[in-house]
Amino acid sequence: MSEVEMYKRTPLEQDLFIRRSKETMRGQVMMFSLMIFMTLVSFTFVVAHLQGVEGFTKYLVIPLLFLFAAVQVALQLFYFMHMKEKGHGVPQMFMFTGAVFAFLIPLTFVTIVWW
Repeated sequence: MSEVEMYKRTPLEQDLFIRRSKETMRGQVMMFSLMIFMTLVSFTFVVAHLQGVEGFTKYLVIPLLFLFAAVQVALQLFYFMHMKEKGHGVPQMFMFTGAVFAFLIPLTFVTIVWW
């Protein structure tokens, strides 16, 4: 079995740890609130379009929904999956590479079929 070494924090280190924990939690709650707000706005756009409110055409609603979806995906990656923290360079590279391929492969097939 491996030995476990306990490290006792100094009061200054403990205060710093608590402050960073509070800041992290505040950021998580703010991002969660922002995502809930964006979801409510998205639902409001769709309902306004379905009710026939003037100005809420499908040419406005659909791009805004895709924009809000992209923003929410980015927020979830960076805040809730902790991609903003140090030491996540390799997972970030793989995720961004996958996103590029996920965009380029359908674009390639659409281009081939189109022409």
